[in-house]
Amino acid sequence: MNRTIQADTHMTTSHSLPHVAPLEPSLRADLQRIIDLKTKPPGSLGQLETLARQMGMIQRTTQPTIVRPAMIVFAADHGIANAGVSPYPQAVTAQMVLNFLAGGAAINAFSRVAGLELEVVNAGVAHTFEPHERLVDIPLGKGTRNFAQEPAMTRDEALAAMHAGAERVRCHAALGTNVIGFGEMGIANTSSAACLMSRLCGAPIDDCVGRGTGLDNAGLVKKRNVLAAALAHHPVSDDPLDVLATFGGFEIAMMAGAYLAAAEARMTIVVDGFIATSALLVADAFAPAVRDYCVFAHASHEAGHRRMLDYFGAVPLLALDLRLGEGTGAALAMPLLRAAVAFINEMASFESAGVAQRDA
Repeated sequence: MNRTIQADTHMTTSHSLPHVAPLEPSLRADLQRIIDLKTKPPGSLGQLETLARQMGMIQRTTQPTIVRPAMIVFAADHGIANAGVSPYPQAVTAQMVLNFLAGGAAINAFSRVAGLELEVVNAGVAHTFEPHERLVDIPLGKGTRNFAQEPAMTRDEALAAMHAGAERVRCHAALGTNVIGFGEMGIANTSSAACLMSRLCGAPIDDCVGRGTGLDNAGLVKKRNVLAAALAHHPVSDDPLDVLATFGGFEIAMMAGAYLAAAEARMTIVVDGFIATSALLVADAFAPAVRDYCVFAHASHEAGHRRMLDYFGAVPLLALDLRLGEGTGAALAMPLLRAAVAFINEMASFESAGVAQRDA
């Protein structure tokens, strides 16, 4: 099946982004009562109880479900790679996309284990791909510009990418998906993520920069210096679209739009690692209610990620020292969402099981 799709690169700010409504709190007490009456000491299932309650509130039901869970991996190249901020050549982005399509990457294996529908989106890789049934080919270009010298994207390009990502989520929503995760692939995209974090969180760049795909000490110093100079080169702006266009990537922009559309569709969103969370920073700057729909899968080994989690006040489900990306941490967390749904729907209450509760 040929799923080649052309993206509209002429969208402007007159095209509104998805609207995200805050969660309605009215079901919270009912969900908590059901959880507390299960045959267990109160609170003894820890974060699973929080997760079950959140999923119920998102779905507006006391019996939350998981329907056709999906993972979308967005891929794109970055002009900043030309500044020597990654130990890998840019060609690896296209090579890894081909690996995804062949079914040989970690996200393929983990998606199979987790029962996820996997889609790969070419958001802007410096390569021309042959049609493939798993590939959605909607590139905004052959990679972004080098933001050490000029903005990575125009505002129109960044907005067009956000709309394209939102549209991919709407396609999955039409197929029934109510739980979704986002992954990414793009050599040098930790540099984009670090600069987005620095600007959107107001954090010093040294607190945001990590080793990415495995920089040595000298490489890490060079990366910090390049990114510090890039930040100094561009004027400070409190407009999230300006920040995204200046430092982002096509895949990060598509993820940002995808977050907004997923929240608008009342999906539970499973957030992956450093780059995926940087895209959430962008989405959150447009619509802070988006975080109500997010489950933070894990705390990655990338230095800035834990600071991002602190920014959101997030408690991650896993801490496995992951730093691969691709959506792998989100896929690994999926069984915990299934467990949360199972216990709230299938576990007996004290009354139904004839089990005595503790003394008042």
